[in-house]
Amino acid sequence: MESNPFPFDSETLLSKANGGRTIATYRRNQIVFSQGEPADAVFYIQQGQVKLTVLSERGKEAVVAIFGIGDFCGEGCLAGQPLRMATAKAIEESKIMRLEKAAMISLLHNEPEFSERFMSHLLARNIRVEADLVDQLFNSSEKRLARLLLILSKFGKDEKPERVIPKISQETLAEMVGTTRARVNFFMNKFRKMGLIDYNGHLEIRSSLLDVILHDEPGATGSAPPE
Repeated sequence: MESNPFPFDSETLLSKANGGRTIATYRRNQIVFSQGEPADAVFYIQQGQVKLTVLSERGKEAVVAIFGIGDFCGEGCLAGQPLRMATAKAIEESKIMRLEKAAMISLLHNEPEFSERFMSHLLARNIRVEADLVDQLFNSSEKRLARLLLILSKFGKDEKPERVIPKISQETLAEMVGTTRARVNFFMNKFRKMGLIDYNGHLEIRSSLLDVILHDEPGATGSAPPE
């Protein structure tokens, strides 16, 4: 579950990358790269959002991350990953820069500032992955959903959480939380009745949603459907 904007000016990145880069616009639901393809480039999201999904041998798909403006994805190739371990797909129309592996390595070697920022990006992602694992192991699906919504709203990065744009489907939320759509629908309605979120053409997250994570009993409004 990812949405950790990389504090880097994309125009600066463009000017310093020595070849091996292309920029393309992806329409909604268009695949950026697919699981099993050769891992030979890193992608930088300039506009839009991308979801990362994994398909099991039995054909079950799971959403493992959401990336937004300023995020990198596909950087596994830098660690010797020969094939893509997941599929990246645009959630909305997105503008994405593709950097060949050699071009990315050149940037890391020749631009200390970029290298430092990229390392910070990787460390922040590693911390997020660890937090996600703890969340899945110990928290209820209600708390996991609340945490995911706060992450997607970039809670804590600005004084006021941003709105979740575009509206992510409940199916996608359920996949990321690891529960059913029925339970997500139940908790979303519960959060709205409690004034923690708001629907008005978009999904707006209120900072008070944090109370669901911090307290064991945020308040009951009925029985949730089974997992």
